[in-house]
Amino acid sequence: MTAVRLRQVALVAAELEPAAEALRKALSLDEPFRDPGVGEFGLQNVVFSAGDTFIEIVSPVRENTTAGRYLDRRGGDSGYMALFQVPDTAAARARAADQGVRVVWQVDLPDISGTHLHPKDVPGAIVSVDTPKPPETWRWGGPSWTGQVPPHHDGGIVGMTVECDDPARTAATWGALLGISPAGHELTLDGGRQTVTFRRSGARGEGISELVVAIPGGGDELELCGLTLRVVDGDQRGGD
Repeated sequence: MTAVRLRQVALVAAELEPAAEALRKALSLDEPFRDPGVGEFGLQNVVFSAGDTFIEIVSPVRENTTAGRYLDRRGGDSGYMALFQVPDTAAARARAADQGVRVVWQVDLPDISGTHLHPKDVPGAIVSVDTPKPPETWRWGGPSWTGQVPPHHDGGIVGMTVECDDPARTAATWGALLGISPAGHELTLDGGRQTVTFRRSGARGEGISELVVAIPGGGDELELCGLTLRVVDGDQRGGD
């Protein structure tokens, strides 16, 4: 069975293009995919592939959007959303229902199923559980990843830190939704290749505060789009 993976992390920025260019340069990324579908949520975006994982930046283009309110609440650019790949959509939705977690949006397409969970029911960040078919693909990464796997660089997302009011409770909630038992304040995913760490929130309140990305020859740390981006040396999976 396919392991649960952190497949995509979304950041939110008041100004899209400067944030996108800073991220592209920091990780030496290729040109991004721009998804017109996010217009449904009053957003524009860019989606960069990092190995076979993805980093998205969204920015509001109309008033009274969830992302706009999130920018206000966090006091500026921030980590925003975590999209997890799960092997069984029905089982993930059943786990959410068992915990009383509401679904705010869902879709079932031939090559992927997606389920956005209500942020008031899941502390720390907005969470989505998604099942691509085949599992190596990822429609949200663009047409080249829809139902197929294009040539791609090595590396990818290997870690994320989420600030929250109660790290132990949040780790337990996320773990129950994903079908994973936490170890203290941490979840281990993708056969040990990825970790999600929960720590007590500071002045900005709850949200994603750190992203760790592995690229060959990497080794840097910078503040970008309202979070700490750590670039480490290593490969996750992928190939040219």
